[in-house]
Amino acid sequence: MSAQRVLVVGLGNMGLSHALAYGRIDGYEIAGLCTRNIESMNLPAALQGVPRFTEFDEALEAVKPDVVSIKTWSDTHAPYAIRAMEAGAHVFVEKPLADTVKDAERVVETAIRTKRKLVIGYILRHHPSWIKFIEIAKTLGTPHVFRMNLNQQSSGAAWDAHKRLLQSLSPIVDCGVHYVDVMCQITKAKPVQVHGVGTRLTEDMPAGMYNYGHLHVTFDDGSVGWYEAGWGPMMSETAYFVKDVIGPKGSVSIVMAESAGEIRSDDINAHTKTNQILLHHAALKGDGTFAKADERISTADEPDHDALCEREQRFLLRAIQEDVDLTDHMNDAVRSLRIVLAADEAVRTGRVISL
Repeated sequence: MSAQRVLVVGLGNMGLSHALAYGRIDGYEIAGLCTRNIESMNLPAALQGVPRFTEFDEALEAVKPDVVSIKTWSDTHAPYAIRAMEAGAHVFVEKPLADTVKDAERVVETAIRTKRKLVIGYILRHHPSWIKFIEIAKTLGTPHVFRMNLNQQSSGAAWDAHKRLLQSLSPIVDCGVHYVDVMCQITKAKPVQVHGVGTRLTEDMPAGMYNYGHLHVTFDDGSVGWYEAGWGPMMSETAYFVKDVIGPKGSVSIVMAESAGEIRSDDINAHTKTNQILLHHAALKGDGTFAKADERISTADEPDHDALCEREQRFLLRAIQEDVDLTDHMNDAVRSLRIVLAADEAVRTGRVISL
C-alpha cells in the first residue's frame, strides 16, 4: 500500500511533535507544511525540503493530500476539517473538535458522508498508564466520584499562547474535554446536569472571558465529578495536578511523586506524566481495619509526549488501512465537548444546565 501523503497545518508545539512523528512512521509521507509564519521558522532537519505554505486553502489545492493533520487554533478546527474531508482527505484534528456542538456534529456528519476517517487528538486514549487507570477505575463499582484538575502557571511565551487561546476558549473547555472524556469512559452513564463557576484573575484577555474555572457534572447512575483549570502567571503550583476516582470498593489515583518542585505545570510532559498509580481498597476486616494494603503500580517506563503523538498517528494509519469503525470515537468527542460547553454556559449564566 502506498504511503499516505500528509499536509500538516499548524506548527506550534503540538504541530511540530506530530509532524516529526509522521516522519518516523513507515506508511506516511510529509507532503506539505502550512502555518502563517512558516518563512521565519527554523524547522528541524527532518522537515527541511518539505513544501511550505502560509494559506490553508492554497496548501490543500497544491498538495492534494491523503491526510490533513490540523494543529491550528481551535476556531479553525471545524472549517478546516470539513474542507479537508470534502477534498477527499482523512483528518487528524486536535481537540477540541469545534467551538460549538453544532459545528462538531457537522464535522462528524461530513466524515460519515464522505467516508473519510476522522481522529480527534484525545492523547490520553493512547497513553498506557491512563488506559490502566481507567481499567482499574471501572472495577471500583458505581457510582463514581471524579476529582480532576490541570492548572497551568504560565509566563512569557506560554502565557502569550494561553492568551491567544483565551480569545475563543476558556481553560475548562480547551483542557476539560480530555478529562471529561476520561470520566465518560469510566462510567458509560448519561450526563444529565452540568454546573460551572469561573472568574477573571487578570484583565489581560477579552471582555467576558475568564482564565480560571471549574465544572461539576452529574450522571444518571449517580456518579458525580468536578474538573478545575486555570491559566496564567498568578496560578498556584500547589495541587495543580489531581487525578482521582472513587467508588464503593475504593479509589484509584495518579500520583505525581516528583511534584514537590521538580515537575512544573508549564512542562508539556507533566500534562500526561503519571509516575505511579495508587490503588486503595475499601474492604474492611471484622475488627474494622483495612483488609488489604494499598497498591502502588509503577509507570516509570511510560512514553513521553513525542512518543504519545506517534501513537496517535499510528492509530490513524491503522484506521485508514484496516477501515476501523470510528463511530464511537467521534461520538465520544462530541459528548465531551457538549459537557464542557454546557459548563461554560453555566459560568456565563449562573444556571445549572440540563443535558
